[in-house]
Amino acid sequence: MKIYRKIIQINEELCNGCGKCIPACEEGALAIIDGKAKVVSEKFCDGLGDCIGTCPTGALTIIEREAEEFDENAAMEHVKSFKQANCSSFNTPTSLKTSLLSHWPVKIKLIPVETKFLQNSHLLVAGDCVPVAFSQFQTKINQKVVLIGCPKFDNQNEYLHKFTEIFQNNSILSITVLEMEVPCCFGLHRIVLQALSQADKKIPFTRIVVFRNGMVKEEKTMKAIF
Repeated sequence: MKIYRKIIQINEELCNGCGKCIPACEEGALAIIDGKAKVVSEKFCDGLGDCIGTCPTGALTIIEREAEEFDENAAMEHVKSFKQANCSSFNTPTSLKTSLLSHWPVKIKLIPVETKFLQNSHLLVAGDCVPVAFSQFQTKINQKVVLIGCPKFDNQNEYLHKFTEIFQNNSILSITVLEMEVPCCFGLHRIVLQALSQADKKIPFTRIVVFRNGMVKEEKTMKAIF
C-alpha cells in the first residue's frame, strides 16, 4: 500500500558509485546497480536517512512523496537473506574443504603466457587481498584458472603486457575480475580491459567488487573499449 511519507531520493548525476551508503543502511534498501546507488525496494527504506551522512557527493536526500509503506519485517528478512547469500561454509574451521584450485602457479607475474591450462579456459583474476576478505572465493573458482596480483605494488605495464600476450596466444572463454573496494585495487580491471583492447579480443567480462567486510558491493558485466 502506498502512503505519503519520507523516503530516500538519489541524484544519479551526483552519485559516483562509491558504495559508502550501502553498509549505512541497516534495512538493506540500497544497492549499487550499473555503477550507481539505487533503492532496491521502497518498502525497505524507513526514511530516517542514516545513509545521507556517508555520501561524499551529496547525492542522497530525504523527500516526502507517495511511496510503499515501510515494512520492517520485510526489510529484516531481506537483510537476513542477503547475509546468508554472502556467507559461505568456509567461515568455520570445521567446514574447510579441499581447494578447488586446479593449476599452479597463480601469481600473474609467474604464469607463462602460453600454457596448457590457459587454453579454452575461464579466467578468474583477483587482487591478492580478495581471498583473505571474501569467504566465497573458493566457490568463485569453479573450474576457472586463477591469476592473482596487486596492481599497486607490482608493475602495471608488466601486467598489461602479460595479459595482452595471454589473450593473443590462448583461447579465453570468459574473464571474471574480483577486486576489493579500496582504490588501490581498481587498477586491476582497467588493466585487463586495456589488454583486451590491445589484443583486439571481445571476451565476456564480469567485474565483482567486494567490501572489506566480505560482502559483495557490486557485480556487473563490462566491455573492452576498441
